[in-house]
Amino acid sequence: MPTTKKPVKASPDKALDAKPPAAEQPEKPEKQKETTAEFIASIAVVLVTGLFIITFTLQAFTIPSSSMENTLLIGDHVFVDRILLAPATKWISKLIPYRAPRHGDVFVFLSPGEPGLYVVKRVMGLPGDRIHLQDGAVYRNGEKLNEPYVLSSGEYDSYRDDFPNGQPEYSDCHGCAEWRLQMPSFVKNGDLVVPPDSVFAMGDHRDVSLDSRYWGFVPYENLIGRPMFIYWSFITPRDEYERQSIGDRIAWLFNIIIHFFDHTRWSRMFHVVH
Repeated sequence: MPTTKKPVKASPDKALDAKPPAAEQPEKPEKQKETTAEFIASIAVVLVTGLFIITFTLQAFTIPSSSMENTLLIGDHVFVDRILLAPATKWISKLIPYRAPRHGDVFVFLSPGEPGLYVVKRVMGLPGDRIHLQDGAVYRNGEKLNEPYVLSSGEYDSYRDDFPNGQPEYSDCHGCAEWRLQMPSFVKNGDLVVPPDSVFAMGDHRDVSLDSRYWGFVPYENLIGRPMFIYWSFITPRDEYERQSIGDRIAWLFNIIIHFFDHTRWSRMFHVVH
């Protein structure tokens, strides 16, 4: 006899295990690649921004000499605020904190005696101040200054330590000859009187600093800015700034690479200048 096949029913468990067909995933839009023109535009924006910052706000300087020891050492690399001491402009003076130089400011300026040379010193006298030195100590408007930052060997030099009343000495520095002729017109009753729109500047290392005692006042128009902090300091020979040939520059670069870790003065990193 022919057998009758009974329909087989799926068990409830198997019915639950059945998966519905997967829903179609929407395709992600493909990210557009940056065109050459857009890339060049991005680089240009970065360069213009960096140029603006370097030109108008911050600038990096390297300390080449010992005239500001121990406040600043040879091989200190500092960022200079170019805005603070800049000549104020009417349209933006309310937004930017311009101010005139103050007593004790450490500042960078263009040398009045040697055009193109950047120099760093400390403001000792402002317009109208009466300055003289006696036995190496600075007197301003009749009062002896307390200067814990000064470095001196103690060896006496008449012109340097009793300025402007000491015996004149010969110096072949830029601007020194002209200053020797001009200086008497600014001396009154034994004091040097600072003229308008100028400052009298000196280095902290008084025995070696060529400063306003030798080449005269610094006009306001020569001011560049104030060093804010040391971002890097590297042990550097005293005569390194005089070595300007390509061979010397390449040799110095290799020296930095080889001795970066053991000649970097890590303790001076981010040291605020004051």
